[in-house]
Amino acid sequence: MKSILIVEDDITYGMMLKTWLGKKGFQVASVSSIARAQKHLETEGADLILSDLRLPDKDGIDLLKWLVTQGMSIPLIMMTSYADIQSAVQAMKLGASDYVAKPVNPDELLKKIGEAMKQPSVSPKQAVCSEKGDNTRSQASASTSSSDYLEGESDAAKQLYNYVRLVAPTTMSVLINGASGTGKEYVAHRIHQLSKRAGQAFVAIDCGSIPKELAASEFFGHVKGSFTGALTDKTGAFVAANGGTIFLDEIGNLSYEVQIQLLRALQERKIRPVGSNKEITVDIRLVSATNEDLEQAIEKGTFRQDLFHRINEFTLRMPELKDRREDILLFANFFLDQANRELDKQLIGFDDAASKALLEYHWPGNLRQMKNIVRRATLLAQGKLITPNELSELHEPVHTHIGLPLRNEETEKQQIIEALRQTGNNKSRAAQLLGIDRKTLYNKLKLYNIEN
Repeated sequence: MKSILIVEDDITYGMMLKTWLGKKGFQVASVSSIARAQKHLETEGADLILSDLRLPDKDGIDLLKWLVTQGMSIPLIMMTSYADIQSAVQAMKLGASDYVAKPVNPDELLKKIGEAMKQPSVSPKQAVCSEKGDNTRSQASASTSSSDYLEGESDAAKQLYNYVRLVAPTTMSVLINGASGTGKEYVAHRIHQLSKRAGQAFVAIDCGSIPKELAASEFFGHVKGSFTGALTDKTGAFVAANGGTIFLDEIGNLSYEVQIQLLRALQERKIRPVGSNKEITVDIRLVSATNEDLEQAIEKGTFRQDLFHRINEFTLRMPELKDRREDILLFANFFLDQANRELDKQLIGFDDAASKALLEYHWPGNLRQMKNIVRRATLLAQGKLITPNELSELHEPVHTHIGLPLRNEETEKQQIIEALRQTGNNKSRAAQLLGIDRKTLYNKLKLYNIEN
């Protein structure tokens, strides 16, 4: 019979858990302090520890550190209120198997206990001291996944990804509407991954970075010699994505002429490469994204209504980070893990003051801004925790979403030109390098008469 030690200062709650787990076939002991937990483990041991984070003498993290010094390889699941999720994530980095939020969901707890007991025996000491190891967390919780993206646990995030799972298997064209930096391209990828076309190509086009005279070539391809500079045949995005999904990012930036060509291709499911007399039949799923109000653009006459209806069979609205407060610390830790790997650092989290600053900031640049700020803070941090000193950008007043040093116009112009040079004239990458969104970059290009 597997044994569980409950460390919980709420005696009534501890006894309730003990009784329930006993009925599930476990041998259960319950103590109300870290000191008593240490004594129990030294004399009787345990197969798993279920510990509250906040306890009268010390906290659950202190118990983890003690396990390190004793060399005990006992899986530990941390129980915490949602407000203490930052500390729970830190505990997992120190070797905890997982965490559960109070009030505990019995089925979820039982599942996590089973998973923790099945995991290979890795001591907390190994988790803490492996300086060159992969700084990942338990796969038992979606909140701490080491994948390329985090969906989040807020109500807004859950609603969004419920819609994603509903629409993905269909053939409907999807329009993703949301501010810059909210993760629109990830959602497009996720729709593709959950669709019946998942085994086929996913091709993304940044509509804002395509000069209108080259748009037809980018979409439909061209044959050698069809125009100056066409030195070889080119396969367009529609043919490259045939059988799969094509993602048109910032579709509102397309010129009116290109919108007509796109509409024809979507209606007829046929394309003709520039300079060719041959039509090619294509089968693509269309996913588009914009940070603009396309209905307002229709009223102004800059976006075609018939194209809007063609691309907008189902709309997904991306919530802004400030409206996903429960996800802020989850994303901050997720980006910290990425920065640790990229910069070869071993930071374990944010201190209480830094966590408070992250939660109180309004995040005008959303996830993209947070990723940049956390990456910079990771580089600057001297200790194991990020403090408010490394998050100085959060204390500066934000008048615009421009990261350029506005000393004078000539300096700003030269920085834009240099960013374009470094990125091979890729507008999206140049905007990221400058710390601004693409729309701002386009406005600056016009303001300073920079050819693009």
